[in-house]
Amino acid sequence: MSLEKVLAISGKPGLYKLVTQTRGGFIAESLLDKKRLSVSIHQNVSVLSEIAIYTLTEEVPLRNVLSKIKEKENGKETPISHKDSKDVLEEYFFEILPDYDEDRVYASDIKKVVQWYNLLQKHDMLDFDVAETTASDEEE
Repeated sequence: MSLEKVLAISGKPGLYKLVTQTRGGFIAESLLDKKRLSVSIHQNVSVLSEIAIYTLTEEVPLRNVLSKIKEKENGKETPISHKDSKDVLEEYFFEILPDYDEDRVYASDIKKVVQWYNLLQKHDMLDFDVAETTASDEEE
């Protein structure tokens, strides 16, 4: 599945899959418990495909960071949890993205990335590289 259909909704735990659009927003389904909810256009929603992580030289798309984690973990869940200490999270993230900007990427951001990766991995949704490459090839 493409990351264009995966959402993070401010104030709501986990990730959501975009189901359909409505006049005043859209319907999203939780990846945690499969419950659907109506989301208004006034809520703060982030599409995962638009999120990037700061490095010392550039902004790396979240898709690339998740791919690096998948490669490191051979497609399995991470050995660390989003509930681990700040030091453990930063050490793990440094292995994934050695040049990430420690001043602009907070422990809370790393927690989200680890939690999102594990959630996407659990739902077998980490093959977005192939889907997005195919879609961009068709556009050309």
